[in-house]
Amino acid sequence: MSTAAARGTTVVSDRAVRRIVERAAAEAAGGGPGALAKGAARVNGRHAAVAVEVDLPARVPLADTVRRLRAHVVDRTGHLTGLDVTRARIDVTALSRTPGGDPEPVPGEAGAAGAGRTPRRWWSPRRVPAVCLTVPAAVVCGALAVDVALVRLAHGTAAPWRADAVRWLSTHGPGDPAVAVAGGALGVLGLLMVLVAVTPGRRALLTVSSPGPRVRVAVTRAALARLVRDAVGEVAGIDAVRVRAGRRRVAVRARLAFGDRDTARRLVGEAARRAVDDCGPARPLRLRVRVRPAPVWEPAAPRTDAPGPAAPRPVTGSTDEDQGGTL
Repeated sequence: MSTAAARGTTVVSDRAVRRIVERAAAEAAGGGPGALAKGAARVNGRHAAVAVEVDLPARVPLADTVRRLRAHVVDRTGHLTGLDVTRARIDVTALSRTPGGDPEPVPGEAGAAGAGRTPRRWWSPRRVPAVCLTVPAAVVCGALAVDVALVRLAHGTAAPWRADAVRWLSTHGPGDPAVAVAGGALGVLGLLMVLVAVTPGRRALLTVSSPGPRVRVAVTRAALARLVRDAVGEVAGIDAVRVRAGRRRVAVRARLAFGDRDTARRLVGEAARRAVDDCGPARPLRLRVRVRPAPVWEPAAPRTDAPGPAAPRPVTGSTDEDQGGTL
């Protein structure tokens, strides 16, 4: 009987692992329509690194849901492929509102989320700046190394381009305009590369508090804006809503078609605050709410059973009402 090495080896392709990861993520997310966006996998011998982007229902405990989804993806992929999943990244790309209502909160989840340490910020791989820097540097250094090796080892002559460069540099000093311009350009490029290296690049992601030390959760600012817009749109009397989610502030602009302005402003602020709190941002976000009456705005009818102030007059212009606070 031949040995195992002689019979050959079984290789699981990246595509097969990616399909398994996508199916496992769909199972953990409930298998609803649009629950899965995209998956990726990289196999290196007996080890695999996977990543998957999912859409989750709104107002779910993100930390607990992502932790459970990650564990299911790792276990399912390892069981079906026999590979050791050393790294699994879960990206929540959107939060969708479910018609069945809000799910029940997990007991102790809110307290656990506040008790955990602040998660690290998400950093971009910076592939484009790295390629733009390394490719020209590798070409120039490689050509210089080959030319020097040919001169030193094969006793050949220096390449014309290197001889011309040395001759030009010997006749142009630091005071030459071309040298000054080239030095300034290189200095600006160096400062830009330093800035790129020390700053995170995924500014569209908002880090979410997570109690797990090895679990990182983030949502896109667009998903947060859609969630707030849907929550504010359910307030009675609101005709149109515009939401802009930044890294430190969420701005809500609503248009009131009918009803009392003060009551609508309070309800809009409460709905937006609940939507932001449900996401659990790691850094508190300031909320700014503006309620503007529509051109066809109808004020609330005055009560006839009790004396009170006169009904407000219709507003012909536009007024902004601001409500600030820290979440």
